[in-house]
Amino acid sequence: MASVAALAVLAACSTDESIDDPAPQAGEESASETEESGGGEEWFVQADFDEQDEQRSATFEGDPEQPWLQYIDGEMTDTADYTSNKAQKVCFANASISNPWRQTGWITMNQQLKVLQDEGVISEMETRDAQDDDNTQIADIDYFISEGNCDVFVISPNSTAAMTPAVERACETGKPVIIFDRGVETDCYTTFIHPIGGYAWGIDTANFLVENLEEGDKVVALRILPGVDVLETRWAAAEKIFEENGIEAVDYFTGADPTKIKGIITDELTKGDVAGVWMDAGDGAVAAIEAFEDQGVDYPVMTGEDEMSFLRKWEETGLTGLAPVYSNFQWRTPLLAIQKIVAGEEVPKEWVLPQTPITEDERADFLEANEGMPDGHYAKFGGEDLPGYPQVWQERQIP
Repeated sequence: MASVAALAVLAACSTDESIDDPAPQAGEESASETEESGGGEEWFVQADFDEQDEQRSATFEGDPEQPWLQYIDGEMTDTADYTSNKAQKVCFANASISNPWRQTGWITMNQQLKVLQDEGVISEMETRDAQDDDNTQIADIDYFISEGNCDVFVISPNSTAAMTPAVERACETGKPVIIFDRGVETDCYTTFIHPIGGYAWGIDTANFLVENLEEGDKVVALRILPGVDVLETRWAAAEKIFEENGIEAVDYFTGADPTKIKGIITDELTKGDVAGVWMDAGDGAVAAIEAFEDQGVDYPVMTGEDEMSFLRKWEETGLTGLAPVYSNFQWRTPLLAIQKIVAGEEVPKEWVLPQTPITEDERADFLEANEGMPDGHYAKFGGEDLPGYPQVWQERQIP
């Protein structure tokens, strides 16, 4: 996922890095892909679980036709001190564009940038791509700070704890700091933009599996990488629900590698029946399904993501499935937040966006709406009203 989750990952500045030749997925070399990963208890916080569970049915402020601008009512940030008529230079420290979720969002973000440049809100966006490396992203943020030419910082953290000191240094400049997708362990930012969160994903997906399985059934959980809050909390929530309902769940880190995913599923099938598959991001979902086909066994009950490859395979196979969403349209929101900030408008301190899974009843509508999009595209990308639609997303290239 979203994601990943998942967020775009410099040894050097990479504003024009080809999205057709992405960097390796974070965690491929360091995470264990052949042994169980262990539990997520250390990430579980009951209060956060309860809050996101409630937010799943919350009323969102704003126009539902523009979900990238909706938010849950709460604390607001006064931005009067940032009011400006000058076009803003945006400095964007991006974790990576190393997976399809991040690539889709990156395209949408750049098309939104064109609109705000035409409107005179943003002069340019200098982007440094950390290629999924904490040390590189820390250096990128420090470079922007020392350069001294940034009017606004936008940061999509590679990981949670490691990025916190660098984000705090950006806050100390007195310029607006916008965090999106993944969180950090500070609240010095102007706004933190994200869908409801990992617990909500975990609750939606685990409840779906529980409702469609029997006590004692086995679920294989496929996880991309450790240490990222929105991924860890997805599993922490799901693991809790599985345990409470007597579902046997084993989890593995995969690096989103299709070969490793197939190997894990195949190994588990040799041990006995696998009734369900849970994923913390849908990248690689098709490989998991193909492993069942290769073994000639019944399809599992499965949760993937709103990536087109999963939606198409889901329709083709007729398996019992759910497509959870870590709303990809959030990549528009940081730039639209800048428009509000320089106009002196309040913005949510924590800008919580809608996050609604795609059900079987809705799948056909999303397939039709995204006809012609490549398999790596995400159905809820939210860029239909932006310039270049649909060709830019179909071609997977930045104009």
